[in-house]
Amino acid sequence: MDDRELIRAGYRYALSLTHQPADAEDLVQTAAARLFDRNGELGPRALLFTTIRNLFYDTWRRGKVVAFTPLEEDPPGSAGHPADRLDLETLLGRLRPEEREALYLNVVEGYTAEEIGRLSGRPRNTVLSWLSRARKRLQATADETAPNSAKHPAKER
Repeated sequence: MDDRELIRAGYRYALSLTHQPADAEDLVQTAAARLFDRNGELGPRALLFTTIRNLFYDTWRRGKVVAFTPLEEDPPGSAGHPADRLDLETLLGRLRPEEREALYLNVVEGYTAEEIGRLSGRPRNTVLSWLSRARKRLQATADETAPNSAKHPAKER
C-alpha cells in the first residue's frame, strides 16, 4: 500500500472517530508527522491507526474535541434540517468512542475482533462486547426515530 492510500485509510478511520472532517485531517496530519519524525516513514497501517487512535483519545480525554455547527445550516423545523431525518452520523454519534471505533474497524476496514483487539490492546471478548453493544444501540436508536407506522404496524383482524 502506498503512502497516499495509507493516508486516505487513516483519514477515513479518523473521521469515524471524530465525525468532523477538520478534526480528522488534524489527527491524520499529527499522526503522520509523529511517525515520520520517529521512523522516517508512515510504517504499516496498524501503526498509523494506533497513532491516530491514541491521539484521538488523548484529545478526547482532555476535552479539546469540540463540535461546531455551521451557521449556514437550516433552522430547526425546516424541511431540510438534518434533525428531521435519520442519518448515519446521528446514529454513530450515540455510540461510545470505543464502540464506534470497533464497529468501523470491523465493518469498513474488515478487521476481525481478534485483530481489533491487537490494534487496541484489548481482549478479543471486550471487542466482541463493543461490537454487540454498538449494533444493539444502533438498532434501538433506529427504532426510536423510525416513524410510528414502521415501529408498530397495524394489527390485522
